[in-house]
Parts: sequence; C-alpha cells; structure tokens
Amino acid sequence: MAFGGYGLYILISLPALLLGLWAQAKVRSAFQKYSRVRVGTGLTGAQVARRILDGAQLYDVSIEPVRGFMSDHYDPRSRTLRLSPDVYRGNSVAAAGVAAHEAGHALQDAKDYWPLQLRSTMVPTVQIGSWLGPIIFVIGLLMRAAIGTTLAYVGLGLFALVALFALVTLPVELNASRRAKRLLVSEGIVFDRELKGVASVLDAAALTYVAAAVQAVSTLLYYGLLLSGSRRN
Repeated sequence: MAFGGYGLYILISLPALLLGLWAQAKVRSAFQKYSRVRVGTGLTGAQVARRILDGAQLYDVSIEPVRGFMSDHYDPRSRTLRLSPDVYRGNSVAAAGVAAHEAGHALQDAKDYWPLQLRSTMVPTVQIGSWLGPIIFVIGLLMRAAIGTTLAYVGLGLFALVALFALVTLPVELNASRRAKRLLVSEGIVFDRELKGVASVLDAAALTYVAAAVQAVSTLLYYGLLLSGSRRN
C-alpha cells in the first residue's frame, strides 16, 4: 500500500465527509425553520436556560452571550453557559431547544455525569493530539526506513485519543438533549405541539456529533491501514 493512497482515503473518508455535510445542512435547515416559530411562553433562550438552572438550584451557573452562529456551549471550568445571539435573545422554539440543551450540560456537571467528566479531562490532550498527531504520524511514516515505525505509532496513538473523544462526546450530547426535552415540558416552557420542533432541532444537532465520530474513526482506520501497509513494503 503506497504512502499517500488517495484512493483508499477517499474510499474510507468520503462517506463520513458526506454524512458531515448532510448533518450540517440538516441542522441549519432545522434551526432556521424553527427560529421563525415563536415559543408560546415568549421566553428567550437566556430566560429558558435560567428557569431550568434555577429549577435545579444551580444559581451559581452564569449565562452570557457569545458571538457566532450555533456557538452555544457550557464551560464546566467557569460554570458558564454561553449562548449565541439568536439563542440568547431569541424567543423561538429553536432557541428554547438549544438553550435547554446547554442547560442540560450544566445539570450533567452538577450531577457528576461521568461521560462529561471524562470528556472534560480529555480536552487538553485532544487539543494537542488533533493537530500534532497527524504531523508526527506523517513524519514517522516518511522516516520509517531510518528510525522504524515507533514515531508513527506515537502519532497514531495521539489521533486515537481524538477519535475516542468524539465517541465519548456522543452520550454526553444525546443525554443533554434528552434532559432538554424532558425539562422543557416539566418546567412548562413549551407546549406539546412545540416539542416536535425542539426535537427536530436537537436531533439534527446530534447528527453532527455522530458524523464527527464517524469521520474521526474512519480517519484513524485510514492511518492504521496506511501504517500496516508500509510495514509490509
């Protein structure tokens, strides 16, 4: 298997790439559709998140706006929930769903949900491995005749952590969405007829994490096959 096997790369990675593009298009479409549907209670995303957090007695978790489209996230280090402008100020079904989802992460943190703890622990290593792993792998592969394959395996191991991180992220995000749907109803924030829109937005967002995991695993598989092939040459 020659180095730079583009045919193999396309064969393994193209399905994951197409899935990722489709997932991104789906989440944008769902968000735009339900951002035009006003939630019956008239609450903004910031108010939705605050009601859920206060209901769980998480008064110390702050909420603040952040720039960008769909840049919403929860920071467990500062215990801060950051919402994009459309979600923070919007009073749509889409805004309520996204805000509740991020509040769900804060509840996970408060209840020591172990997949979230594991993901948070992995962040520093993954940030390094995501860009350094492929570089070390390529250098190790190019220099394998002189130094062997140890360096390439180090790069492969670093990128394996990236794939593991993507897999760990799946239960974290899916659990936050389940919490969001339940809390939006139990807190009287959305009506049953609005829950379909919430589910559409959150399910589409979940698909992007599935696509990211598939892409990470397929890339890891490609690196592994490439390394295995180089050892036989």
